[in-house]
Amino acid sequence: MAENDYEDVELVQKMAEIAILVVGDIMLDRFVYGHVDRISPESPVPILTIERENVMLGGAGNTLSNLINLKCKGKILSIVGDDEAGAQIRAKADHHGIDTEGLLSVSDRPSIVKTRFLAGHQQLLRTDFERVKAITPETEKALLEKAEKLIPSVQALILSDYGKGLLTNGLTSRIIEIAKKAGVPVLVDPKGADYTKYAGADAVTPNRKELSLATGGRAVDEDDEIESAAQDIIRRCRIGAVIATRSRDGMSVVSHGGAVHIRSASDIEVFDVSGAGDTVIATIAACLGCGADLVQAAALANLAGSIVVAKVGTAPIRAEELIEAIENLDTYGQGLAGFAARPSSLDRTREAPVARTWEEAKEDVERWKARGLSVGFTNGCFDIIHPGHVRYLNAARHRCDRLVVGLNIDSSVKLLKGDDRPVHDEQARAAVIAALGSVDLVVFFGAKKAGDDNTACDLLKILQPDLYFKGGDYTVEQIPEAPTVITYGGTVEVLDISEGHSTTASIRKIKAGRAA
Repeated sequence: MAENDYEDVELVQKMAEIAILVVGDIMLDRFVYGHVDRISPESPVPILTIERENVMLGGAGNTLSNLINLKCKGKILSIVGDDEAGAQIRAKADHHGIDTEGLLSVSDRPSIVKTRFLAGHQQLLRTDFERVKAITPETEKALLEKAEKLIPSVQALILSDYGKGLLTNGLTSRIIEIAKKAGVPVLVDPKGADYTKYAGADAVTPNRKELSLATGGRAVDEDDEIESAAQDIIRRCRIGAVIATRSRDGMSVVSHGGAVHIRSASDIEVFDVSGAGDTVIATIAACLGCGADLVQAAALANLAGSIVVAKVGTAPIRAEELIEAIENLDTYGQGLAGFAARPSSLDRTREAPVARTWEEAKEDVERWKARGLSVGFTNGCFDIIHPGHVRYLNAARHRCDRLVVGLNIDSSVKLLKGDDRPVHDEQARAAVIAALGSVDLVVFFGAKKAGDDNTACDLLKILQPDLYFKGGDYTVEQIPEAPTVITYGGTVEVLDISEGHSTTASIRKIKAGRAA
């Protein structure tokens, strides 16, 4: 790595030491998945047979999710309704370790819930349960009291404005005033056409469309047009800088001193831009909180944004993958302003990635499914790789477009095979499996101690591959993972294993050879 890359890695690592406050409209995002087989006889609409539901924090909560995954300490100043959805939002925030001292319950409005109904990856309908109106003077006073207490304890502040009535002009200006007094930088994810309400903020982060809207419809296609529009906002609205996000064209950092245009790689694989703006502003705030300047912060945010748009849905950036991207910049021959995220599985040669977490593996699986590729899964110890393993994995890969291998962790192997196993530790086994041409992804699973579930069921519930493969003389009914796969609509296939090859037999031969 270049010297600057080491500095950037240290910057990301330092994020675990800081706290950031997000002020804005927090929501609950519901994703209802199913399939459509017929049209309703009552009216010409599709009937969605619901299979599963996923619920996560949305709105300002997605910005917080990015901060938490960057290892920052996240704090929220917002409101929820005194209802079940509000309790869910609070519980999810607590689960992620978000400080909810500033999350107030109110009785004059419901919690905001956005529900998306999807057949496969095609969205059929979105419903918004909300009441858009300005908060009461009593609520504004209570929030300001919390702000006075919370702001001096953080290193950066984000105003996440979704135009739902929380960030009134009075509350916004007062919060910025408190932050400036405390020396805390303020970043704004803006809403609407009038940015004068954000006067005094250090920076706003509009996308290209929002920048045009805020400047009366100016053209914002070329660098000079972006700079001219941004300078207009800076002068007229008394804002320190504009960081304009420009999709595939990267982003532009414009201040009184001029403009810096940061380019993205031309070959970025874009699947979903949902939540990319939240990733960008969270990364910028985290960098500023660690002492970086605005251009360095924007460059890292551009890199983070290029990673998350290659994911499906509103998936956050993670500190580990941002560090990995920085460390591999030289490998891909690009500067920090133009990294195209880790290579897709279509471009890899002989080495599959080893997922650090189940969520990371899920992102890969969802990205493949979004392409229309079928995803297969198998699992095992794979302690000493022999020809039987290779033939089995090749047979599995022939039946799907992408193959994921679940690898038992060391403690899991020991519980299954005895105290003298595994012969090779999990990292060594993963490296060998990942090098096989039939394998597209490796992910760890398994029990840590006796009595824990030692099957791949929990992992399968998260990944939901199309096909589950088991090798050996089994019936589907004898496979412990089969009910899980069948429940979410997957298929179980039993494949023949080459006789005469096993890890146990290989170990016996090795020992016999030593004895001789």
